[in-house]
Amino acid sequence: NKAQYRKSRGEGNGLRYQVEDESSHLDEMPLMMSEEGFENDESDYHTLPRARISQRRRGLEWFICGGWKFLCTSCSDWLINICRRKKDLKARTVWLGCPEKCEEKYPKNAIKNQKYNIFTFIPGVLYEQFKFFLNLYFLVVSCSQFVPALKIGYLYTYWAPLGFVLTVTVVREAVDEFRRYKRDKEMNSQLYSKLTVRGKVQVKSSDIQVGDLIIVEKLDGETDWKLKVAVSCTQRLPALGDLFSINAYVYAQKPQLDIHSFEGTFTREDSDPAVHESLSIENTLWASTVVASGTVIGVVIYTGKETRSVMNTSNPKNKVGLLDLELNQLTKALFLALVALSVVMVTLQGFVGPWYRNLFRFLLLFSYIIPISLRVNLDMGKAAYGWMIMKDDNIPGTVVRTSTIPEELGRLVYLLTDKTGISDMRLYSPRTLTQNEMIFKRLHLGTVSYGTDTMDEIQIRYRWISIHVLSPFLNLPSRKPQSSAPKVRKSVSSRIHEAVKAIALCHNVTPVYESRAGVSAETEYAEVDQDFSDENRTYQASSPDEVALVQWTESVGLTLVNRDLTSMQLKTPGGHILTYYILQIFPFTSESKRMGIIVRDESSGEITFYMKGADVAMSTIVQYNDWLEEECGNMAREGLRTLVVAKKSLTEEQYQDFESRYNQAKLSIHDRNLKVAAVVESLEREMELLCLTGVEDQLQADVRPTLEMLRNAGIKIWMLTGDKLETATCIAKSSHLVSRNQDIHIFRPVATRGEAHLELNAFRRKHDCALVISGDSLEVCLKYYEHEFVELACQCPAVVCCRCSPTQKAHIVKLLQHHTGKRTCAIGDGGNDVSMIQAADCGIGIEGKEGKQASLAADFSITQFKHIGRLLMVHGRNSYKRSAALGQFVMHRGLIISTMQAVFSSVFYFASVPLYQGFLMVGYATIYTMFPVFSLVLDQDVKPEMALLYPELYKDLTKGRSLSFKTFLIWVLISIYQGGILMYGALLLFESEFVHVVAISFTALILTELLMVALTIRTWHWLMVVAEFLSLGCYVASLAFLNEYFDVAFITTVTFLWKVSAITVVSCLPLYILKYLKRKFSPPSYSKLTS
Repeated sequence: NKAQYRKSRGEGNGLRYQVEDESSHLDEMPLMMSEEGFENDESDYHTLPRARISQRRRGLEWFICGGWKFLCTSCSDWLINICRRKKDLKARTVWLGCPEKCEEKYPKNAIKNQKYNIFTFIPGVLYEQFKFFLNLYFLVVSCSQFVPALKIGYLYTYWAPLGFVLTVTVVREAVDEFRRYKRDKEMNSQLYSKLTVRGKVQVKSSDIQVGDLIIVEKLDGETDWKLKVAVSCTQRLPALGDLFSINAYVYAQKPQLDIHSFEGTFTREDSDPAVHESLSIENTLWASTVVASGTVIGVVIYTGKETRSVMNTSNPKNKVGLLDLELNQLTKALFLALVALSVVMVTLQGFVGPWYRNLFRFLLLFSYIIPISLRVNLDMGKAAYGWMIMKDDNIPGTVVRTSTIPEELGRLVYLLTDKTGISDMRLYSPRTLTQNEMIFKRLHLGTVSYGTDTMDEIQIRYRWISIHVLSPFLNLPSRKPQSSAPKVRKSVSSRIHEAVKAIALCHNVTPVYESRAGVSAETEYAEVDQDFSDENRTYQASSPDEVALVQWTESVGLTLVNRDLTSMQLKTPGGHILTYYILQIFPFTSESKRMGIIVRDESSGEITFYMKGADVAMSTIVQYNDWLEEECGNMAREGLRTLVVAKKSLTEEQYQDFESRYNQAKLSIHDRNLKVAAVVESLEREMELLCLTGVEDQLQADVRPTLEMLRNAGIKIWMLTGDKLETATCIAKSSHLVSRNQDIHIFRPVATRGEAHLELNAFRRKHDCALVISGDSLEVCLKYYEHEFVELACQCPAVVCCRCSPTQKAHIVKLLQHHTGKRTCAIGDGGNDVSMIQAADCGIGIEGKEGKQASLAADFSITQFKHIGRLLMVHGRNSYKRSAALGQFVMHRGLIISTMQAVFSSVFYFASVPLYQGFLMVGYATIYTMFPVFSLVLDQDVKPEMALLYPELYKDLTKGRSLSFKTFLIWVLISIYQGGILMYGALLLFESEFVHVVAISFTALILTELLMVALTIRTWHWLMVVAEFLSLGCYVASLAFLNEYFDVAFITTVTFLWKVSAITVVSCLPLYILKYLKRKFSPPSYSKLTS
């Protein structure tokens, strides 16, 4: 029962997948019952992932458990879609410098990050507030007070707190929205130089139109150098103004999500014959890119919503913290308790008279069970945490942009980061390229290997052969390359020379010279006899390992001193300048995994094809050898990036034949990439293997300890990057994202359901290994086996997804949220991370690396990756712990007074009469207890140093034990006990008049609350002490004015004092004793560290 599948790659060397015998089926996942299923129609596969998820609840239960919300959102989405009918995107013809010639109307080039507009602001904010059960409940209660039969006390006791809550919320949202508006306005008002017939004019970013000619000098964006090429036809124009005198247009594909490709053609009609030139990704500059040197004139093809970066960005959503959702659940439980208590009261009354009216009055009397001040306190707490984060000197420059979710920082389980978040290896500035970012470590020539300690030997040999052997030949006339020369085993020195020359020529690096004081860069660049001094030269390239290779050849003696589109110049140790003409360049792509260059030596006229690439791609291209595979494995185990370098000499005829076929393939509109690849592959045969190089990543100093800290804190880290698989794997190793003793499972490229099935089964057999998967394979797995794939990936200690598009990044975040229900955090620093940051429960942007887009869209923005440790371990912990304590204490405050009301009503024949009237109720929730309760936002259970030293403490937070039904139940029991004691004690001890029971019980209640705050606090702060005495002082002072509630003569007597003291002691002392015993016999984990 063996089925074999072949997947051809390159020239028919099949990769085999096997389905093992019956015996091994035990450890396979039951993805599919039979192999015949592979041949079935694929339409039924879409239903497969959902088969495992439990059946949807239907009927009444479904409606109550959230169906109504589902129906509402579906209806609103349908209405929105009708209002915003999307127009079909089409390919376009753009005439140079003539926006008015555009056939269609294209979107305005404006950035908009705002959530609301002037009409939707109030309705939107109110909806966001009243979709919470807590606020909706209070709205209903407050409205009921307009019905005379239901009126209890004064209107202001209900409407004042609700009005205050709404005012605070609206003001906070308005401030956030205004900040977003200002940031957008700032971005949209940036000035750009536009080229017109009359010369240069300044235009705002928002006024740029399709067809405009924009002069790009310096933009805000990625610092990942890529070589970009201008259209050669317009390069030959004598002056800028001539761009308007020619009749030319660009035909471009329709706007799309893919940021890695572009297809179009440039046509000039007024020349004879008409000039057609193919355009690809290397002719484009996406929005948010930097021009490293010189200036560029570009024609605008896409604007606004149709730019790649905006199409890959989702609409910002309102984020709600997990703590808020948990409190929402608890308020529902409290509401059920409230209804039950009211029904019990009416039942004990015996349903006399208009019982339903009494039921409603009881509901209103006990409405304090659900405290309105809960939202006020929590919102003010959140503002306080945000302020503390921004004022923390240990993480300077941190900005809190979303003030509603600081507690999320303490609940994170998955951290999804862009490569640049972790490896600041490609984030050098264009001016000072730090040389220690990537280091050349090893050169292997087949028979001999050189490491860092033996590099000087290469230098000596290379200089010797350059000066003694080659210098005499430099001035000889050109010779024809002898393709039929017999193969002679070369000496080590000549092989070193060949290898160094190949590394110095085969790359996409450009040397840039900083302009000296008083000399403009342009004139200096134009000089033929340029200053090639080493001091002011820096290298720029899209890949840092290329820079490392060129720096290494410079250290050996062969220096790249100049490069333009058609030639490059190298300086030998003897000071000679060698010039090579660049005939063709084949850039690196993720599919080919290699880059090549064809150069002609100016002195000899020899044409050589050099190529370097990953060992997987190069092993089939180079001549047979017995060492390459083994050495690549050795270097990979050292954590080095390997590149195989090879060459091939071409005759003039061979090259001319190749060039004509290549140019023909480049002009085809259909399957262009395939045709071009086929032509290039015809050259890539039997190449001479020169050497194998190994380069090591140097990371930011604090990345490794930070990642280690996060791992110890139980946070699973996923790296989502647009990089190629090899780069991503190397970074994962060097940054210790994957620890040294862990295996890495590289998920093979899969394209069909069958391949995905087999590859997932192979992966399932691996244990405790990190997963590396490409975006395309991921797409296939998610299409057919979404549930199974996520289940397996979540068990991995680390996951690396490479070649991810921005949309895929956001999709992965949503998948994790949907399948695991855990909190996710996304961290990134480029425009391509915006959609991921917005989709995550908590988005963190790193500012200043690749522009500001990510940090503006994020909830928190930091300046360095290492700051994330303190942000989560210290501020995340404190925010969550404090809010949990604050929320439960405010609930306790409502429960205790409702218990007293229940006892009071039951003693007085179940009368629906309020125990405390008017101002006493308002004062109780505000001036008498507000300051001490709110001072809990200053409490901390663990010192910041401890939290950072023992990140394992963070694991406890993700379990959500500080606020759960268990802790809530304990508070409910405390409230019932205290409320009962206070009320029964007052009833037992009150003298003949009823007025005394109010005075005794209310005073004891206030004292109990102040003592309970003291009991809850774990670390005292001087402001807490001030708050306690301030509240007590306010209460004592107000006693003089509350004549209608208190008998002033009675409350100044000794009897009153001892009765209040006795009740307070009985209500609080047992709890203090219990707390002491619990700390003694079952201390929390952190107390062992602090003792």
